[in-house]
This record gives sequence, C-alpha cells and structure tokens, in this order.
Amino acid sequence: MSDPAVDVAAALGAVGAAEPLVNSVTNNVTVNDVANVTLHWGGLPVMSDDEREVAEMVAGADACLLNMGTVDEAGEATMLAAGEAANDAGVPLVVDPVGMGATPTRTRVGSRLLEELDVTIVKGNHAEISALAGEDAEVRGVESVGEYADVAEAALSCAREYGAVAVASGETDVVAGPEAAYEVSAGDEMMGRVVGTGCMLGVTLATFGAGVGVERPLEAALSGAVAFGLAGERAAADGEWNGPASYRIAFLDAVAGMRSDPPESGADRVERVLSA
Repeated sequence: MSDPAVDVAAALGAVGAAEPLVNSVTNNVTVNDVANVTLHWGGLPVMSDDEREVAEMVAGADACLLNMGTVDEAGEATMLAAGEAANDAGVPLVVDPVGMGATPTRTRVGSRLLEELDVTIVKGNHAEISALAGEDAEVRGVESVGEYADVAEAALSCAREYGAVAVASGETDVVAGPEAAYEVSAGDEMMGRVVGTGCMLGVTLATFGAGVGVERPLEAALSGAVAFGLAGERAAADGEWNGPASYRIAFLDAVAGMRSDPPESGADRVERVLSA
C-alpha cells in the first residue's frame, strides 16, 4: 500500500482558498479557543448548538465538529441532529468523544454518535481511543491516565470498526485509517499544560478536512495533526511566554502565523508504525 501524501503547506493553501464554514457543537469550557483556531487556520467559525437551528446551519456549512466535553441531554440531541445534517450534506464530520470510558453516560453517548452517524474522523486522547476499541483504559474526568503501549493497534481497530480515520492524541499522536497507523512526531510538552488543546485539535481536523476534501480524510487528518504540532513547537520557541497562560496566547499566534509562513512539507514528521 502507498502512504498518503502529507503536505502541510498545500493543505493550508486549500483551507485558505476554501474559507470553510465550520460548525462546532463543542463544550463551554473551550468554545472561544475552538472558534479562534478555526479562524486562524483560515476557516469561518460558527458555534450553533441549538437543536432548533443546528441542522439548518450545518446544511450550509463545510464541516462539523461534535465535542461532548460538557454534553447534557439536550446537547446529545443537538449533536445527533447536527451529525445527521452533516451526513446529509456530505461534509466532513469529526467526533470527539471526550471522557469516553469515564462514566457509563459518556460511554453510551460516545458510542451512540459513532454508531448512528457516518463519522469522517474520530479524535480522542490515548485512553478514549483505547476505550472505544474495547480495551482497558483509565480516564479521570476527561484526562487520559496511565501508559498505553498499544495505541496504534487501538486506533487501527477503531478505524476499521467505525469506518473513520482515528486520531489518538498524546505525547505522540497516532493517526490510523483502515489499512495502517501512523505516528506524528510534532508538538511540545507545554501543549499538555493548557486546557483545551485537544478541543482545538478536533476543530483543526474538521477545518483541514473541509479544505483537503471529504474524500481524503487520512491525508487531511495527518496534515492537520502535523500542522497543529508544528504550531506548538513554534509557540514554544517564542521566548515571550512565561507559563501556560502566555504559552496559550503564543500558540494561537503561531497558528495564525502558519499560513503566511508554512513549513515546507511536514512529511518527515510522519511514520507508518502498523499495517493491517
């Protein structure tokens, strides 16, 4: 099998040319950062989360993110309506099953979204993806706890089970399609000290999915994950930050600067680690 092309500069150019409208049904902890990252990559953010209008909004959008970080009963219904509208419109749908495995409710909601919707990309941390794959996982609140040696196997299993690209974020990100899993070596440890980087990665994948195209989800996910990690590295190299709060600002600035100063490719940050 041939590996997908990874070209961050080309992907960024595609996003900028498309200016995709991305509707995010996301949690109320990080909604502002999710909106800003969408804008900084070159997309247009909209945060419709009312069941009365969300289907109409998504029908006119170019991608949709469902993040169940603070999901309640009404939010569950809204996410299903949004996801069905995305499927009807044929646009990329990214699901972030935040806290999957932490409580029976979250596990039920996450499983329902993935089983009832045609998901393009499922994105979670190492524990959430492991839980989705039916493996033992320790999730405290919404955080991944412990070490997971078989993340690539879990991501590949999820990709095959749900017919979606699976992205397992952590110190090293793993991106898997139904035929292979890849490690993405990009990022900085400071990213783990800022609440919401996982949410921002989710909408990055949705935005890149809209730019690269729904028919190339693995390429979009790899390019988006690499771009996101490289932004984290550029932020860390900026000597103006003093801790997590100022690093967060430096990270947002790095994302905004990526379009005018894109990396050459980013393909050297991707390695196939498992084949089906």
